[in-house]
Order: sequence, then C-alpha cells, then structure tokens
Amino acid sequence: MIDSFLQDNSFLSKLSLLAQNNDPIDVSLYQKYDVKRGLRYADGRGVLVGLTRIGDVVGYEVDKDGNKVAVPGKLIYRGYNVEDIVKDAAKHHQFGYEQCVYLLLFGELPTEKQLEEFNYYLGRVRTLPPNFTEDMIMKAPSADIMNKIARGVLASYSYDNAPEERNIVNVLRQCIELISRFGTLAAYGYQAKRRYYDGKSMYIHNPDPALSTAENFLRLIRNDKSYTRLEAEILDLALILHAEHGGGNNSSLTIHVVSSADTDTYSAVAAAVGSLKGRRHGGANIRVMEMMDDIKANVKDWTNEQEIRDYLCKIADKKAFDHTGLIYGQGHAVYTISDPRTTLLRDKASELAKEKGMEEEFNLYRIIERLAPEVLYEKHGDKKRICTNVDFYSGFVYSMLNIPRELFTPIFAIARIAGWSAHRIEEIVAGGRIYRPAYKNVSEEREYIPIEKRVAHEVGSAPEKDDAVVISGPSD
Repeated sequence: MIDSFLQDNSFLSKLSLLAQNNDPIDVSLYQKYDVKRGLRYADGRGVLVGLTRIGDVVGYEVDKDGNKVAVPGKLIYRGYNVEDIVKDAAKHHQFGYEQCVYLLLFGELPTEKQLEEFNYYLGRVRTLPPNFTEDMIMKAPSADIMNKIARGVLASYSYDNAPEERNIVNVLRQCIELISRFGTLAAYGYQAKRRYYDGKSMYIHNPDPALSTAENFLRLIRNDKSYTRLEAEILDLALILHAEHGGGNNSSLTIHVVSSADTDTYSAVAAAVGSLKGRRHGGANIRVMEMMDDIKANVKDWTNEQEIRDYLCKIADKKAFDHTGLIYGQGHAVYTISDPRTTLLRDKASELAKEKGMEEEFNLYRIIERLAPEVLYEKHGDKKRICTNVDFYSGFVYSMLNIPRELFTPIFAIARIAGWSAHRIEEIVAGGRIYRPAYKNVSEEREYIPIEKRVAHEVGSAPEKDDAVVISGPSD
C-alpha cells in the first residue's frame, strides 16, 4: 500500500505544482531592491566578489565614464596570452596542456627539466588505485559520465591516506593526482556505460605513463588504442583552451565558494564537476551538435548561403529546432567582438577536416559562423551584438575525432580540473573568509495556524517562466 502510494506520480505532480506556485518572485522586486541577478550588473558585467592571479578573460574595457567598451577577446593564463602558449607548443612540436597545468598551479612557465619531471610525476599517478576500477566504476555504472566522474572524485577520498589534511603540500598532491586521473575516470566511466547501458563491448586499457593527457585519453576510449599525431594535437589544443577561464565562471566560483567553507579537496572538486555538468555551462557544445544535426537535415544545399540564412532566421524566430530562439554556439558572457578560443580551435579544425574528408561540413560551420551573428543582430539590435564562441567548434572537433557525445562535457572537465585546482589553492592561501552573500526575504510574516484549523489550498497550474530573450547560452 505504501509502496504504491510513493510510486503514484499524481501525488508528486500535485506537490510539485504547490511548490512552484509558492516560490515565484515578482520580477519588479529585483529592481526595487537593486538585486544583481546571477551576480551580474544590468549591462552584463560580473559583480566583483574576489581577486585572482590565475587567469583573465578580456572582452571589454570600462571607459572613464564607466561605460563598457567591447574589445577583441583575449584569454590570459598567469599573465601570458594563451595564443602565445599555443604557438610556442606548435613551434616546438610539443603537447602544451601539461605546460598549462604547471603554469596555472605554480605561476611560472616550466623549464625543460621542470616540465620533464612534472610529466613524469603525472604519468606515475595516472593509474587509478588498486581495485578502484572494479569497485567504484564497474559495479556502479552511470548513464551520465559527468556523474560518474563526480562519484569517482568523491570515492577517491576513501583511497587517500590523508584526505582531510588542508596543508598546501597535501592539497597540491591531491590536485595533481586528480588532474592526472580525470581522463582515466572519464574513459573508464564511458567504457562501463557502453557495456551496461548500450550493450556493447567494454575495453579497459591501462594508461601509458609516457604519453600526454590528450594521447592517453584517445588511447583509453578507443578499442585498438590507436590515434594519429594530428588527432592528439587538436585534442591537446582543446584541453589548453578549456583549462582555465577566470574565477567568475560558474564552476570556478563554485570551487572558491565550497573551498571557503574549509572542506576537503574531493568535496570541493566534486561540486565543481556538478556545476560544469549544467546545460548552461559545460553542456553547451552538445546543444550545438543537436542544432547542427537539425540544420543539416533541413538545409538541402550546404553551400547556399541564402538557404542557410533563411533557416537560421527560422531558428531565431522560434519556428525551428527547439523553438527557444537560440542559435547555439553564439554569444558569450564576456567576449563580444571575438572569442580567441574559437579562432585557435577553428584553424586547427580545418587541418583535421582535410585529414578526415569532412571539408564540406567544415565549410558549413564557417558559413554559419559568419551569418549567425548577423541574423541575431537583425532580430535583436545593437545590444545583442555577439560573436561565435568556442562551443560552436569544439563539438565538431570531437565528432571528427569519433568521440561520442556523452564524452564532450567530460573532456571539458578533464581540461578544467587544472584551473579548479589552482583556484582551490588560491582560496586556501588568500581567501580566509567564507562566502556569505545576502538574499533578501520578500515574504510576509504570518500568524501560525494550528493543524486542526488548516484548510487545504487549491493547486493551480504552474506559473509561466520569464520569457526574456537570451542570446548567450553558455556562461563560460
């Protein structure tokens, strides 16, 4: 009797409507109390809540009158322009992600000897602890790899001899181990998902300590462990571009907030993983791929710019695809004129498209990259002037690498654990104060009603959502 009652969806539906009807807040109250919704000012600038030396996202400058002036985008790691890091790695035929990890953690670019020693250490700790794979991954597979990574991070606490030690030496060790193992956690989680959810064969390969993060990931997810140099290079580039994005993005802010409560490393990192999983944060490139599937199915001639423009207008008018009016992969919270990550990834993607025989599809992306901002500008005016963001090309790159879509967001996490680790250490060293912003209560105090005098409230329909136009899907 009780079990059937708990499984009755109509009971939960009634309760959910009651909860929704109870919680809406009049939008005008946000203006009345000058609330910075989403910790942003009305012009989109983030509210200053902290200081950092780790990274900077430059998309605008503030003039002497306090106005926001758009400038070409720049991504800065510890004072260095990421474009220079990428170019130098290419010049020396090196994989650059590990250098970025070293730079983000320690604040300086490594010498050849320092990089060699650091890579050796990363390789030595990349393998998961004994029985971890069998007990923590295979025995509890997940349909979502991000949840599997979060569980793997929390499970790592049980395999650590000093999980609660907060001194920097120990926290650094924990962070480096997680940085090294994130790719393994994601790859093994994917293999378990293939076996238990997709009914396919499962391949568990051991990481190779001599290989880079990008090479190892491709090795672990592929049945035959093979990959080309160009494939590894473009995945390495994607990891570099996603390794850090300032302290204000949602997942990095999350690790600052949770770390400020003086919790352990595994709890803080797992919280950041949960943030990145969100469709408004790390899951945006999957929406791009779904949109592109729809465009490719409905645009007959991929070279006809007018046909492409007409269909983009349909999407923007909420008459096509998911009827949200969003053209995914367009717009960013900070970048306006250009997203530097987009340019770097697009240029490398053109090389891979030639190798894979996918130049026709790549050219379709190039056309949409050019037309989409124009279409959105025509629909929404100057205040919605935007640029193409990195999510537009990252999913396409991963698809050319034959990486399944359920691994797109985990790749983001494999890269961003470097930035998260740097921010956790920074919070421990320089923070010293728990985050405690204010929320104003706007409900009235009521006289308590004894249970025998209470009357059941009628449950109405769910309130309509705020239909404000949103152009920038991803927050990072």
